[in-house]
Amino acid sequence: MRTLKFKFLFLILIINIPLTAQENYLASFSDPSRLWGKGVETVIEEAYRQFFKTRIIGDRVMNIRIPFAMNSDRDVMIKNKISYIGDGKAGPEVIWESIEKILDSNEFAEYIKALSSGREKVIIFDISERKWTAQTDFFLIAQIKSGAYKGLPHKPYVLTSGKGALESDVYNYLYCIGLAGVDCSGFVWNILSHIGSKGGIDLGEELRSALGTPRGADPARYAGTSFYSSRNSQIIPIADEIRNLRPADVMLFRDIDGAIVHSAIIQSIDKTRGVIRYLQCNNVAPLNERGVHEAFIYFDPSNQSVSLKDPSLHWTKKRFGAFTGEDIPFADDGERYRYRLNGGGRVIRLRALLPVIEKLNRQ
Repeated sequence: MRTLKFKFLFLILIINIPLTAQENYLASFSDPSRLWGKGVETVIEEAYRQFFKTRIIGDRVMNIRIPFAMNSDRDVMIKNKISYIGDGKAGPEVIWESIEKILDSNEFAEYIKALSSGREKVIIFDISERKWTAQTDFFLIAQIKSGAYKGLPHKPYVLTSGKGALESDVYNYLYCIGLAGVDCSGFVWNILSHIGSKGGIDLGEELRSALGTPRGADPARYAGTSFYSSRNSQIIPIADEIRNLRPADVMLFRDIDGAIVHSAIIQSIDKTRGVIRYLQCNNVAPLNERGVHEAFIYFDPSNQSVSLKDPSLHWTKKRFGAFTGEDIPFADDGERYRYRLNGGGRVIRLRALLPVIEKLNRQ
């Protein structure tokens, strides 16, 4: 297997263009500024694209995204803590280095071979042991098809067709066996840090004191959702009416107990067409969108005084179990954001980035 360079994906479309012109065309095609112009929207898009790579796996071209990772997400029934790379706070460069080794390993090749045998089977992952087994038992397959899910949080069951690996199968392996990924606040921190670097500041050093980072420690490890939801002077609460929102604002979501446990970042607000695009990393999404992904909110452009909690808004992101059969609360992101216990969702802005964003938007 090998990484498929982005420019070769489109080579067939420009085969008769001289080499230099080809490179210029492809560089332009992949440039976020073609869609987003200048300013912070483009910078956010640049950071977002770092979480995706294209690979050929099992003779299929796949768009691989960095998975979701949360250390306390699936170890409630086992003694040992499940620890993901960088505790879910690592940058994409570090995570991709690990993922590339996983995808090129003999162990992963055996997994792909099992998925390509032509026979239906249930793959049972053991996240705590970082192992998988395949079961072809007719009754187990029938049970799962009937909706009787047999898995546990640390031991997901996945029904496969035997007709080759899909992107979702690769994700399952990276998540369950590779323990590779980033959590929601780690993803948001990476985006915000990229904005800072583009504006000439090291956000980690800028916020070291605000984050409570010990000397010599990585600030990213302390930039959790609890920081974004805190009363720290670096956190500016924003009234969540659409007219107040800006790119790089952070959206905070509550769990069923009312605690803020999830964060996402706004990439753009199109006030003419009535579309908000936000970016996040979580597992509760359609199978092919788990991990880092985009989502949209549609609103009436003639009424921008409405809150994100207003039921008239259409949130496109539906919520599903990370593995088919797992139960989760809330049907979509909008329902989760509107959840009223302890006040519902929130929007905040990072004070340290205000001059940086102004600078980027002037360029």
